[in-house]
Amino acid sequence: MVILGDHKGIFIPSLDIFRAASTRFKGLRLIHTHLDGETLSPEDMTDLSHLRLDMIGALQVCEDGSPGKLFWAHLIPENPQGNYWLIHEPQEPHRLDLNFLSFIIALEDEFARQQKTRKIEATEKAILVRVEKNPLAGAEASLEELRQLAETCGVAVFDSQIQYRPQPDPRYLVGRGKLSDIDLRATQIGANLLIFDHELTPAQVRSISDFTGLKILDRTQVILDIFAHRAHSREGKIQVELAQLKYLLPRLMHKDTSLSRLAGGIGGVGPGETKLEIDRRRVRERINRLEKDLKDITKSRGQRRGRRKRSGLPVISIVGYTNAGKSTLLNTLTQSTILAEDKLFATLDTKSARLRFPRDTEAVITDTVGFIRKLPRELFSAFRATLDELHEADLLVHVIDISSTQFEEQVEAVENILEELEISGKPCIRVFNKADRFKDRELLADISKRYNAVAVSALDKNSLFGLLEKIEAALPNTNFSGKPFCAREEEI
Repeated sequence: MVILGDHKGIFIPSLDIFRAASTRFKGLRLIHTHLDGETLSPEDMTDLSHLRLDMIGALQVCEDGSPGKLFWAHLIPENPQGNYWLIHEPQEPHRLDLNFLSFIIALEDEFARQQKTRKIEATEKAILVRVEKNPLAGAEASLEELRQLAETCGVAVFDSQIQYRPQPDPRYLVGRGKLSDIDLRATQIGANLLIFDHELTPAQVRSISDFTGLKILDRTQVILDIFAHRAHSREGKIQVELAQLKYLLPRLMHKDTSLSRLAGGIGGVGPGETKLEIDRRRVRERINRLEKDLKDITKSRGQRRGRRKRSGLPVISIVGYTNAGKSTLLNTLTQSTILAEDKLFATLDTKSARLRFPRDTEAVITDTVGFIRKLPRELFSAFRATLDELHEADLLVHVIDISSTQFEEQVEAVENILEELEISGKPCIRVFNKADRFKDRELLADISKRYNAVAVSALDKNSLFGLLEKIEAALPNTNFSGKPFCAREEEI
């Protein structure tokens, strides 16, 4: 393939018809000339990496038109020095004693061998990316949470990258140079997915995808995917699908615009709606249908709340950050068997059980979906019907994972969401869960006193007596006797 350019450069056509794989190159070598006999330029190395070429070479041209020296380079596998490519010593082409086909096959085998040593079975292999203005803003902790979210989705996280810059790049979020480095890193380690710890605009997704050729996800999409896998009840599935469609609608795009260019005759009557317009209309219709179904479910839920209110039973709602141990606490208090896993968002469907206190007084205790920092707007809107249960609660039990180094930020995130729901004024008991993992008992006692919290281990019912005493004292018409408690599972 011969390409003619000008003094500014050359235009490389689309190479989509050529092979592409994480351990294979394109099967193409790019040899070109520079007018002034320069060595390989940064643009050359960008082409080498982005196009996954077998090699790239810049050939000098002497004044009489004969070839001079060849500057050439190729990509190399992951290495301790962190280099992405190897630039060879320039020499005359006729002195190159190299069977390049055998060489490139061996190089591809080395890429494949290094990637196999990771023993990763997941099909999605990701690099996490975050842009941060302030180096002290806790970017590492936020990426660690994103790592847990990704792994909950079944994604293998290979690496994470943080760029500190005054303002995010409007097109690529990270700078173009940093994105090029991330792309090279993905090539070396065999990653096929970039997950950004931000909510990307549709334009940013397209720009980053076009630049790297990788699959692009943002934080919101990861959370939506988790919810889609974890929702089991009809209400939960409706809420998740509604959130997904609201997120998808502004991002619908169609590359084939041929139909939209067809003009009609008199009055502009053309061939009808384009495929994109049809897709958008169907999404809107589905959103309207789901919102109607959700209203019906909300009405039914309100009737159940009414019956519960008439029974005179006080209502306790367990709230907290995701994976703080809310479901485990409910199981231990009520001897229930609700699914409780050490994963983010293990619980999406609201569960209620009846808790009986020693003097035969009872209360309804409800487990709710976990909260998270930067909760996607689409999810917050879709799950409002579930979160409205909190308005009917007589008491909130805020479960906090005291073993987390970010527990203060998590407490703040939960309280901000409660404030947004306009229920921050309700009586609330803070519970420091996973206290068994906290080694410094004196420090734990000091922190508990400062936050007016009860330290417990939800797996150990013997540690819950102080919590039950506080709960019963805070509920109307109850009196704690100090005797061991008994509970029974009873779905409401």
